Amino acid sequence: MSTRSSRPLSLNNLRAFEAVARRLSFSEAADELFVTQSAISRQIKGLEDEIGAALFVRGTRHVEMTQSGQMLLRSVESGLQKIDASVRQIRQVRSRKRVSVTTFASFGSLWLLPRIEAFQRLHPDIDIRVSAADMIADLDDPELDLALRYCSPAQAPAGAIRLFGEVLTPVVSRSLSEQIRRGEAPPLSSPADLVQHTLAEEDDTKSSTEYLSWRRWLTLNGQPALQPKRWLYLNFTYQQVQAALAGHGVALARVALVFEALQRGELVEPFGPAGRIDSPYMYWLVAAPASRARPEVKQFCDWVLDHAALTREAIGDTGTA
Repeated sequence: MSTRSSRPLSLNNLRAFEAVARRLSFSEAADELFVTQSAISRQIKGLEDEIGAALFVRGTRHVEMTQSGQMLLRSVESGLQKIDASVRQIRQVRSRKRVSVTTFASFGSLWLLPRIEAFQRLHPDIDIRVSAADMIADLDDPELDLALRYCSPAQAPAGAIRLFGEVLTPVVSRSLSEQIRRGEAPPLSSPADLVQHTLAEEDDTKSSTEYLSWRRWLTLNGQPALQPKRWLYLNFTYQQVQAALAGHGVALARVALVFEALQRGELVEPFGPAGRIDSPYMYWLVAAPASRARPEVKQFCDWVLDHAALTREAIGDTGTA
């Protein structure tokens, strides 16, 4: 038996091969692995020399796998997945415990992050990683343990736990409210008075946006054609809240995300509870199946559910999904 046919293959070469085979592109594989395209080419050439067979047919504008390449890929894919899974498990055992959470930016900023310190005081040995983005992350990603999501009951994935519902209300800053009371700003005692104020509006194309819109609120409150003094369009909920806090206008806020600011008097509901409207959308907790059994994930989920119960109580939510 020759030396070449008996020695083990290079793991780096196998990773390069798997990336090229998956993408059928040397340049895209190079970008994924953070190396140069020439380095990928050398690794593939080295692997082909070790095996003694061509793995790809390189065209001017395309790459195709040979039969030998297809045969090797079947083994490499499963092998690398097992190696990566074992490494992740070893790292979890040997390193600090960690819970990775994905949620949308406004929920992370207004509800989750202000409460994180309370969890860390209870569990100082658990690190929390928060990934905030409006793109829905796939919980098949081994780096994610759970998601805090916002959707209708029909859109909620299997196993999702309802946290609380959606209630919307107009809010202004304490300073603007005091200016109105002193007559230094236009009155704001009825929906018709909004014609003299700036309205902060969510500027988004998601299906939920129609339920968060001022136009819906105005229609439900007898002012379907009202045009305010000006519009302030913002694409994130937390930006609308910040605009209201800064006294830049009236925001249509999600009560579940601002009720503490209302309790502290930083935000004021000019129309009181009568100005609140409901939405069919709700907030949910979804745990990744592969993570549910880990004690730190269960502890974090239990903590989220406890705080969600306090939020339901604060906003008067007695509903179910």
